[in-house]
Amino acid sequence: MYFCGRPQEHRLVGTFPYPLSPFTMTDEYYMRRALDEAHLAEAADEVPIGCVIVCRDSIIARAHNLTEALHDVTAHAEMQAITAAADSLGSKYLDVCTLYVTVEPCVMCAGAIGWCQLGRLVYGAPDPRRGYTTIAPDALHPKTQVTVGVLQDECAALVKNFFKRKR
Repeated sequence: MYFCGRPQEHRLVGTFPYPLSPFTMTDEYYMRRALDEAHLAEAADEVPIGCVIVCRDSIIARAHNLTEALHDVTAHAEMQAITAAADSLGSKYLDVCTLYVTVEPCVMCAGAIGWCQLGRLVYGAPDPRRGYTTIAPDALHPKTQVTVGVLQDECAALVKNFFKRKR
C-alpha cells in the first residue's frame, strides 16, 4: 500500500503492481505508460495522445483522448487524467503530482494544469501550432516544474503517422 496527497492528508490510494526500484521509476518509464495510453487512443481512432499522473512513484490516473467517443472537444487525455487524479486523491490540487503526456498540452489543458497547481509537467513532443508554450506560455502555475522532450521522437512519430494515415 502507499499513501498519496498533501502531507496533512495521507490518503490510502492502493497498491502498486510493479516493484519500486530507482531503475524503473524514471521519466522514461512513466512516459512509456503514457505512450501505452496513446496506443489505446490510436486503436479507437482517436488522436493518439496519452497521459498518466504519478504521485509519489505510483500511477494514480491514466487516460487517453476520448473526444470522438464522447463527442466532446474537451475530452483530452490531460483533462480526463486530472479529473481521475483529483478524485483519487480527494483533492482538487495536484501539487504533489507529476503529469506525463505524450504531446505538449493545448491552452485548455494547460489552464486546467494551472488551476490544479500541478507540481510537475513532463511532455514528449512539442506542438508548435497548438501547444500552450506558443499561445499562452504563462498558463501553468508559477511553481509547476516542466520537463520537455522525454521520448520525443516516439511521441511525435505516433501523432505524425496517425495524421498521415488520415490524409
